[in-house]
Amino acid sequence: MSERSGPLADIRIIDCTMALAGPFGTGLLADLGADVIKVEPPGGDPSRSVAPLPPDYANTKSDTPAGVDYGGYFASINRNKRSIVIDLKEADGRAHLLDLCEHADAIVENMRVGVMDRLGVGYEVIRARNPNIVYGALRGFGDPRTGTSPYAEWPAFDIVAQSMSGLAGITGPSDDGGYPCGVSVGDIYPGTLLALGLVSAVHRARASGEGQFFDVAMYDAMLAFNETLIVNYGYTGTQLPPRGRHHPNLAPFGVFPAKDGQVAIAGLGAHHWKTLCEAMGREDLIDDKRSANAYVRCRNLAFVEPIIAEWTSGLTKQAIIDALGGKVPCGPMNTAEDIFNDPHVEARSMIRRVKLPGDNPEVAIVGNPLKFQGTPSEINQRAPLLGEHGEDILNELGIAAEPANPAT
Repeated sequence: MSERSGPLADIRIIDCTMALAGPFGTGLLADLGADVIKVEPPGGDPSRSVAPLPPDYANTKSDTPAGVDYGGYFASINRNKRSIVIDLKEADGRAHLLDLCEHADAIVENMRVGVMDRLGVGYEVIRARNPNIVYGALRGFGDPRTGTSPYAEWPAFDIVAQSMSGLAGITGPSDDGGYPCGVSVGDIYPGTLLALGLVSAVHRARASGEGQFFDVAMYDAMLAFNETLIVNYGYTGTQLPPRGRHHPNLAPFGVFPAKDGQVAIAGLGAHHWKTLCEAMGREDLIDDKRSANAYVRCRNLAFVEPIIAEWTSGLTKQAIIDALGGKVPCGPMNTAEDIFNDPHVEARSMIRRVKLPGDNPEVAIVGNPLKFQGTPSEINQRAPLLGEHGEDILNELGIAAEPANPAT
């Protein structure tokens, strides 16, 4: 592991989260330089064995190859972290966690409501050991400390948050009943808000000398993410249907067919619309009463969109981009191969390669989108093997391997 870099290099976080939402949020913080100590149970974060698997396991015949420690799902969001194994079901393990918290700015967890409290390492116990600490929780429906939900005890995953927030209901073909997104946004966005909340709370703790508890409910986060559903109903009582390839309130603003795929076009402003009409050879549409401004275009989608689609469908994606790029907001609908070959992605270091343990080759993972000129953040280390840094962490913080007074 090379020296940590980034603007959060002076923050230490005890990360008791597993799966995707919590580790994604703490992964953002680790990318920004925070010392994120990933606390794992003896069996490790269950996501370690989730596909895609490295070649030395992917080539086995077993459906569940033993000892998988470095699946792509885990490796992508746990880079730049250190791992220590702590069994919170044992008194010694709980004592070690409390000792770690004395040396930390924050602790985060995403267990069910009450689990940490029943183990004897909930917020109030940890705060007694370190009044300055920030305690962040990420749960499906929040924590009773910040507002009691009738669903507080329910487990939740990405698909639940997408569905209950209404996001899945407005996604997909316009004549269908809704679809979940292609990525686990119901995990990723709550995890992002967890990172923002933690940095905000640590900032206040350092100024005031007082930590606090905060939480993010996946349901709440996705309601904020899905603000368009709320505001349309809140203003006019309109229940948005699945939006298909286009926007319900903006035009043109959607995805149009090309000879070799699809292209996104957003010609909202008067100048954008004029430029698009000129590129299509349809200058008559600039002043047509059905398309002269964004408001009437939205009311006349059945007139406007087929005209644009007829033009785009006769061209390749590149030809459309050549005609509109830099003048009208547009972009091709990329495949993974397109992204890996995009010069922007190369220039911005958004595909990074890390060496896996053992005889495995380098693999590609996504880079850090937050770019700082003064304190650049880097991928300094691959995701850790289970417990890889346990001894180093305890020695570094002066914590005995066998606690003298185990917590009960």
